[in-house]
Amino acid sequence: MDSNISWQEFLITRLVRAAGYSAIVFVGLIFFFLLREGLPTLGEVQISTLFSARWYPIESYYGILPLISGSLVVTIGAALIAIPFGIGTAIYISEIAPRWVREILKPLVELLGGLPSVVLGFLGILVLSPFLRETFNLPTGLTAFTGSLLLGGIAVPTVVSVAEDALDAVPRAYREGAWALGATRWQTIWRVTLPAARSGVLTAIMLGVGRAIGETMTVMMVTGNAPVLATGLASLFSPVRTMTATIAAEMGEVANSSVHYHTLFFIGMVLFIISLVVNVTASAVVFQTKKRAERVLS
Repeated sequence: MDSNISWQEFLITRLVRAAGYSAIVFVGLIFFFLLREGLPTLGEVQISTLFSARWYPIESYYGILPLISGSLVVTIGAALIAIPFGIGTAIYISEIAPRWVREILKPLVELLGGLPSVVLGFLGILVLSPFLRETFNLPTGLTAFTGSLLLGGIAVPTVVSVAEDALDAVPRAYREGAWALGATRWQTIWRVTLPAARSGVLTAIMLGVGRAIGETMTVMMVTGNAPVLATGLASLFSPVRTMTATIAAEMGEVANSSVHYHTLFFIGMVLFIISLVVNVTASAVVFQTKKRAERVLS
């Protein structure tokens, strides 16, 4: 009997370890594939052309700066919307709302997170875009701001779900200790509960921003798809084009192993590196936060 249990534990341990290593292997293989297909661009397109401000592949203009700037404008706008709304909603659900309200809101938020992005894109085209065009007197409602609003709405459920779990995991003794010292509910939330859940909240923000960076269909439908370099705040109310939308719109029409084909993979490689930098930076911040907390407690 003991030998069977030992053998089962050994097998399960090895399977779990293999599953953990496989995640690293798969990410490495994806990056290798992107490098293999994208690096030939550096030999086929001049660096000055590749990092120029004009994207028009039909005439051999492969400037990716408008695509990078479009992605950054939309993602930053979405983060500015999703982070305060997401964290605020998570605090309300975890710390303020009555239990019956929480039992309604949390499943509703998770349901919103499961909505297909193409459905939100249709809503953006039919409802949000005309509303913004008439409200701000714009030539078109298909702008970076429209994409930011929808991406922020897409990222909010992710931020809320993860941040609420992190806040809920804070021991009740922390709150009771703050109340015993005379702290109000808001003082307890901002100075005790939220700092105690900092690592989980940062993870929620990281996942929300990652969701915004990688979104394709919504931004392709509502941002206008104009590869124009974003140079200022006015670009927020102008059509832009993101890297993900460019890959999705043009990959099915290019010839295999052509310059255009390799350039699209190079864009994917840049997008992969940006996402990796964001995730590694956030993970490093979370790790340092945990070490600092352990040092304080010890």
